[in-house]
Amino acid sequence: MPDHRDLKGALYDNWARLGKAIASPKRLELLDLLAQGETSVEVLAEEAGLTITNASAHLAALHNARLLDRRKAAQYVFYRLADPAVFGLLRDLQALGARQFLEVQEVARTYLDDRDALEPVEAAELRRRLRRGDVTVLDVRPAHEYAAGHVPGAVSMPPGTLLRRLAELPRDREIVAYCRGPYCVFSVEAVATLRRRGYQARRLRGGLPDWSAAGHPITGGPAAPRPRATRATRSPRKRP
Repeated sequence: MPDHRDLKGALYDNWARLGKAIASPKRLELLDLLAQGETSVEVLAEEAGLTITNASAHLAALHNARLLDRRKAAQYVFYRLADPAVFGLLRDLQALGARQFLEVQEVARTYLDDRDALEPVEAAELRRRLRRGDVTVLDVRPAHEYAAGHVPGAVSMPPGTLLRRLAELPRDREIVAYCRGPYCVFSVEAVATLRRRGYQARRLRGGLPDWSAAGHPITGGPAAPRPRATRATRSPRKRP
């Protein structure tokens, strides 16, 4: 009969594999990006400011730890979260960091709380208002994330496009913007821009993955592959 210490050791070894796999800021960022939907290596590398070689190595480590699934389509490799519990792990880790580290609290205060004079809209409230038809919803994430899945009826307004498309937005009802999650500033910046120009605007608490995890519907499908330079030595792009 196996010794109970050996059995416990095997359990802890496997749990430690998960901890080791996510013990990297870039891997956590990749998980956050993949919470938006299935995405190609090329797009993930661009969004995370990595070379394709480095992104592939990080993704392989997450895949080996059973945190990601992958598939090939022609010359592209696509990754997705292996289980909804992976998203739960990510959000629990973020929430624990917010409780334990003053640095996280300061970042949240600077980029979110101090720039949001009105209480964010809760998901359940937004869903009720969508049913009534008295709200305009903006998805302010990159276009490929919108294509991978979005709140039904949301208008895609990727970063950098809002100012030139203001004429498309109604002034007679409130606008709710959402992006990737609780620490994504795209929606905060969109709301600030809209308010400065006289629109009624608030942001959704959380992001599209939180909306989905709460059981609310999303629409859309897998993002189409976007060709990118394949030189492993290209310089990483800085994220906004």
